[in-house]
Amino acid sequence: MRLDKKKHTPEIPTASMADIAFLLIIYFMVTTVFSAKKGMQFELPKDEELETTQAEESIYIQVLSSGQLRVDGNPMALDAILDYIVPKLRINQRKPVIIHPEPSTPYEAMIGVYDELMASKVRMDFEIKTVVIPTQREIQEYIELFGYNPFAVQGG
Repeated sequence: MRLDKKKHTPEIPTASMADIAFLLIIYFMVTTVFSAKKGMQFELPKDEELETTQAEESIYIQVLSSGQLRVDGNPMALDAILDYIVPKLRINQRKPVIIHPEPSTPYEAMIGVYDELMASKVRMDFEIKTVVIPTQREIQEYIELFGYNPFAVQGG
């Protein structure tokens, strides 16, 4: 009589694998040294040392399609722009100067304004470094964000 031998395939016992993994996680959580956050050492200023600063808006130059200029909403001649802008920029040099030409403005008018601003270094011994010309996309994003167009020509 012949007995059938069952073939035993070698297996790795996995029943206690989850228990071992859980115990290892707990072990490393308990034995890990948590380092304190190290930052820069500095002292905060006292209340009496605080200075109040005024928020200043940008200087806004509209170049109309007719070639006329409006600076901060006021009509102005090209040769009077520097007399208006430079004193304001001497107070705050980071104040942006925004040139916004209408879509149908001749290039000569816009370039004339830009050249006049760049001439401030020679004429008034002051360099204007913050000249910005917004793109149509930037204007559209501003309108979507704030709900109005600050670059629209007002008062004709």
